[in-house]
Amino acid sequence: MNKILIFDTTLRDGEQCPGASLNPAQKLEIARQLDLLGVDIIEAGFPVSSPGDFESVKLVAKKVRGPVISGLARAVRKDIETCAEAIAPAARKRIHTFIATSDIHLKYKLKKSREDVLDITREAVRYARNLCDDVEFSAEDAARSDIDYLCRVVETAVKAGAATINIPDTVGYTVPDEFSNIIKTLLEKVPLLDRVVLSVHCHNDLGLAVSNSISAIINGARQVECTINGIGERAGNASLEEIVMILRTRRAFFRRFNIEPPSVDARQIYKTSRMVSHLTGLAVQPNKAIVGANAFAHEAGIHQDGVLKKRLTYEIMTPQSVGIPSSNIVLGKHSGRHAFSKRLGEMGFSVRSSLVDSLFREFKALTDKKKYVFDEDIISLVEERTTKKHKFFSMAGFRVTTGTSLTPDATVKLHVRQPGSQRTVTLQESASGDGPVDAAFKAADKIVAKCLKWKSHPKLIDYSIRSVTIGKDAQGEVSLKVRYGGDIWTGRGTSTDILEGSIKSYIDVLNKIVQPVAEKNRIKQRCRCRTDAGQ
Repeated sequence: MNKILIFDTTLRDGEQCPGASLNPAQKLEIARQLDLLGVDIIEAGFPVSSPGDFESVKLVAKKVRGPVISGLARAVRKDIETCAEAIAPAARKRIHTFIATSDIHLKYKLKKSREDVLDITREAVRYARNLCDDVEFSAEDAARSDIDYLCRVVETAVKAGAATINIPDTVGYTVPDEFSNIIKTLLEKVPLLDRVVLSVHCHNDLGLAVSNSISAIINGARQVECTINGIGERAGNASLEEIVMILRTRRAFFRRFNIEPPSVDARQIYKTSRMVSHLTGLAVQPNKAIVGANAFAHEAGIHQDGVLKKRLTYEIMTPQSVGIPSSNIVLGKHSGRHAFSKRLGEMGFSVRSSLVDSLFREFKALTDKKKYVFDEDIISLVEERTTKKHKFFSMAGFRVTTGTSLTPDATVKLHVRQPGSQRTVTLQESASGDGPVDAAFKAADKIVAKCLKWKSHPKLIDYSIRSVTIGKDAQGEVSLKVRYGGDIWTGRGTSTDILEGSIKSYIDVLNKIVQPVAEKNRIKQRCRCRTDAGQ
């Protein structure tokens, strides 16, 4: 087998990025998009880690039928049994079990001998194999493991029945030459390893995750574990979009090694990137390869001249090849519904007619605020409009008073949707604060307090603003992080009015925080009581 398999772990390792927690509905939405993208394996989560993750994995296994659905499990019977139960509904399923193999992990984390770990590996893989035909084994921290011992562990896992062997650079420590030698040594020294799929999982602590993954592919690896936008623990994982486009763009080079690129629909890359960014609240840096805002932007006059004469002079791939719409078409206040609808289709959005009408009205309202509307503006409109049905709070209006020698005051009005229906009540509160944004956030806190009992108010720990389009009338995107209940939550909001964007981003956070409570109908009960009392 010479085609590279894409093992997407956005829903498992990617979600471990601080503040990137996803609920089951959001995980399913991403999993369905990964299916459209055409990944081979989706690692849907770590089922034993929490009841919510168990339900998420089970939901994805039940609803997504294309890729193999994998769950992670430590080399422990309970983990393996729970994983098998969670992935049971999948048409094609995999148990992914792991244990550390580096001396530093054995001594300080596991407190076990090398022989102990060999025994655990053998037992875990055999047990998983009895519950599932497809078993993957990972040697955690393999890159820092003694190579001879790593060979013994891998051989043990293969003989026990593992169909895929994964070699992780768990802490992003290796460099390409070193990592390629590990892969070559394993293939040379481990009997039967050429009969299973050899996989790699590289972290980006030194910025080498993609480079290490590519070097491993050249030297015999045939599965790459990666995430959308490269999100994940610490500095993240190898970026799926970069791996895929390297293999596609340099197809002729990789044919020297008898390597074929993965069967991924690259035109879905940008849409998938935007979805993951929106649902996790993790912004994509502008200079990010493939999907960043500047990836296909040309500002220098020489570059612009070259691209206009022949795109190949400065573009090694077209934006359309990864689903990025051309920014040459600018829509404005005189554009009609037909042009707007056509642009939606060109950007890969499949929107029903009634929703197009609603989006077009919002688009026209936006053209009254800014001279030009760019693709990014339209994408923001679609993302915000299509996720409203999942929100419990949405903004109905606000008013802010501030100025020199004045105490900032804010009045915020929110629509509150009752769980299980589309019925809403509208609540309004006012508050003062250290600034207009702080005052607005406190007013929103009061509204939430009407609906459920806070343990405490969310504490703002990070607040940032960036322009998502160009020009003095550009839309601003506000990203923030809050700490609540021991967890970090992220939110995003866009608007041409930065105060409105700030309130939207805070509402986004509040929706994520209150969902577990709201689903138990506490919002419905409390809002009804407050409304009946005339408040």
